[in-house]
Amino acid sequence: MFRHVVMFAWADGIDDAHVAATTAAFDALPGKVDVIESYVYGPNVGTADGNSDYVVVADFASADNFAAYRDHPDHVALVQEFIAGKVSLRNAIQYEI
Repeated sequence: MFRHVVMFAWADGIDDAHVAATTAAFDALPGKVDVIESYVYGPNVGTADGNSDYVVVADFASADNFAAYRDHPDHVALVQEFIAGKVSLRNAIQYEI
């Protein structure tokens, strides 16, 4: 299995409505991208200062399937609409599990 984890901090001015819309967009993605094996995501619950604001953890059968997800038009559109230009910090990692 191949895991992709991405965490980000929202830019100033991003409101709860945008976060909810982002979550709704993530909700729809597994139905559009069939290479996703497991997909969990959500906003930070705020129990500690200094944490990221949002996380996505996605599992795939292979690195090739991750690449198919990464480049899938629906994933690219989600990133462009809800993430790009709307975060102040982004970190990601991919690893074998």
